[in-house]
Amino acid sequence: MGAVAKYFSNIREAVSTTLTGLKITSRHLWAEKPITVQYPDVNVEATLPPRYRGFLVNEVELCTGCLLCAKACPIDIIYIDVERDPETKERILRRYDIDLGKCMYCGLCLEPCPTGSIHFTPRFEASTTYLGDLYHGFVETTPLPIYKNPKAPGGADEKDD
Repeated sequence: MGAVAKYFSNIREAVSTTLTGLKITSRHLWAEKPITVQYPDVNVEATLPPRYRGFLVNEVELCTGCLLCAKACPIDIIYIDVERDPETKERILRRYDIDLGKCMYCGLCLEPCPTGSIHFTPRFEASTTYLGDLYHGFVETTPLPIYKNPKAPGGADEKDD
């Protein structure tokens, strides 16, 4: 193929691909369904998929303090402190913090949780001027007793007197 033929072949290919792109664009240009969501006028959370990865939260009432989520986190953003109460000898959750400023929202911490206490929420608005606002502590000033799975009624653990 000569230089002149290649030149005209390139022009024909450029025009063809440009027309294909314009055809796709014009199809969406006059479509009745809007593509852009007018946020904040439209509730965006209602349109999110069910497995959307928003902020991580922990329901500390269900947390067993097993540390499996902290061990599964590849970047170590989950900080958990568990202690034993000297009087009752029960485990107490002293601290459960997540640093969302470092989180990569991979979801690896959700899988090993036996009670499902840690999960994603549909909340996605995280704009802040201070990075410390993305550090969330889930245990208040008073420590919480560890969640225990309820025993099944009529199970082998019950003793008949």
